Amino acid sequence: MSARQYKLHPGAARDLRRLDPMMRQRLLRTLGRLVAEPPRGNSKTLQGSDDEWRLRVGDWRIRFTRDWDTGDVLVRSIEPRGRAYRD
Repeated sequence: MSARQYKLHPGAARDLRRLDPMMRQRLLRTLGRLVAEPPRGNSKTLQGSDDEWRLRVGDWRIRFTRDWDTGDVLVRSIEPRGRAYRD
């Protein structure tokens, strides 16, 4: 059995690189916990979607999907609350 992991969409990787180091570390720790256990607390499915979730970390939102068979998480974006829900 392979280890669960998270994968960053190229846009999410760019978003993460632009953050200050302390916030980047906070988000990376949160992603590590997200892979280790099911979403709970500050995470919920997005309206109109069965498989896309959002996780709140302070004023930031992580949008992701999860492969429930493998436990892998694909991070689609990491954005401040005001921008997170605009498409």
